[in-house]
Amino acid sequence: MKDKPPSLLRSTPFRLALAFAFLFVLAFILSGAVVYQLMSADLARRLDQSIKETYTVVALTYAGNEKEDLIASVNNNADLSPDKDQLFSLTDPDGNHLAGNFTASGLPDGFSMFAARLPGVPPDTMYRAYTGEVGGNSLTVAASLAETDELETIVLMSFGWGTLFITGLAIAGGALLASRVQRRLDGIAATMVDVSHGRLDTRIALTGNGDDIDAVSTQVNAALDRLSALVDGMREVSANIAHDLKTPLNRLQMILEQAADKTVSGEDVTDELADARAESSQINETFDALLRIAQIEAGARKARFVDLDVGTVVDTIGDVYADVAEDDGKSLSTKLVPDTKWYIHGDRDLLMQMLANLVENALRHCPAGTAIELSVTRQDDRILVHVSDNGPGIPAGEREKVFQRLYRLDTSRTTPGSGLGLSLVKAVADLHGAAITLEDRNPGLGVTVSFPAVRDPEA
Repeated sequence: MKDKPPSLLRSTPFRLALAFAFLFVLAFILSGAVVYQLMSADLARRLDQSIKETYTVVALTYAGNEKEDLIASVNNNADLSPDKDQLFSLTDPDGNHLAGNFTASGLPDGFSMFAARLPGVPPDTMYRAYTGEVGGNSLTVAASLAETDELETIVLMSFGWGTLFITGLAIAGGALLASRVQRRLDGIAATMVDVSHGRLDTRIALTGNGDDIDAVSTQVNAALDRLSALVDGMREVSANIAHDLKTPLNRLQMILEQAADKTVSGEDVTDELADARAESSQINETFDALLRIAQIEAGARKARFVDLDVGTVVDTIGDVYADVAEDDGKSLSTKLVPDTKWYIHGDRDLLMQMLANLVENALRHCPAGTAIELSVTRQDDRILVHVSDNGPGIPAGEREKVFQRLYRLDTSRTTPGSGLGLSLVKAVADLHGAAITLEDRNPGLGVTVSFPAVRDPEA
């Protein structure tokens, strides 16, 4: 039974979307508050400037002690504001009303705020006033804050509705985007559930847009391909082990039964014990080879990698096996360019084992008179190690199979060996990031191992 997918509220993409929406709305509110404060301060400054300018214009009508002109000017300006958006007041030193549409009392000189109670004006309407002395009289010019307050209210309402709209849009957009991401994550989770249930051919669907989820999905699919190949390889190895080891195990059992029967009858069992020892040694060698391949494939030997000249490894193998080949009726030659270094990054012992296996494979399966050649060349940024012969070769349809564990050609089943030599060669090459190619030399077989070069061999 599959687990239920997590709800949208518990999904990580939606929570991230909510966090981003919260930060976005918070930034919008903070910026709105700053804009509101700047606008409010600017409106207040402009209102003070307008009041001061009106006050100055009215005060300038008082010239040459013409009090009547000042009174007329105050009254005329008051008449121009029937709705009392602007207030004007002129009082004598005793506080008696001389002109204007209201009487100012108790207001300090300069700018001040007061709440007016006037006919036709809403109660507690706030005014901004400027008071000063003109010819011994007190002149006050005031302007209602209603228009400014209304404008600020409109701005606040706009910011409020804008905040609600942006919040809703951010949440809805976040939910939409999160749901799309969540569906893709659910697809990944479903794929992993299928894999855990043994369906190793299941792969994560890709959208093809090249985003990070696609990149991760591609890597997971590659890992699943590798896992599937390893599992298939293990199944094949298990079948090969059962097939190839069944005969020596049965033979070992028969030898031991013969020894047991001879022991009962008092006969000598020395030959049977020697045969049993040989069979058990062959079986142990097979399992040791399997263990070495597993260790190499696990990458446990990479800690011993150094920069080395693979030419010296090839030269050493040529020296060691030249006499062996000659004793076997074959020849082994090594061709290296003098005074040339072929540097790669690797483990010398594993490379020796790899080349030894390739040479031994040629010696074991080629007839007398075969010529085997070792050489090293360079192609661009690759170092190529060649092992070639003019023997019978390998059929084209069998060349990929020979690297499988315990796989043996029908023509080689009568020769000694476990079928693991080339499997170990493949494991060592893979550990070094090298590629192996087999080619027909008409006659014979050419094996090329291509290593990445780590430096210019002439440096």
